[in-house]
Amino acid sequence: MESTENILSRIEFLRKKMTDVALQKGFTDNESVYISQELDRLLNLYEKVKQEK
Repeated sequence: MESTENILSRIEFLRKKMTDVALQKGFTDNESVYISQELDRLLNLYEKVKQEK
């Protein structure tokens, strides 16, 4: 299982990347949507890992 610190680091990276991509290409661009979905997945994983501790 991944550590919460590792997951949080990836979440912060994706938040910044998603913002940058969305501002350049638009919020509905495929890349923006993909990053948003990956961010959602990581946020769900983070909550799951927190509950298991």
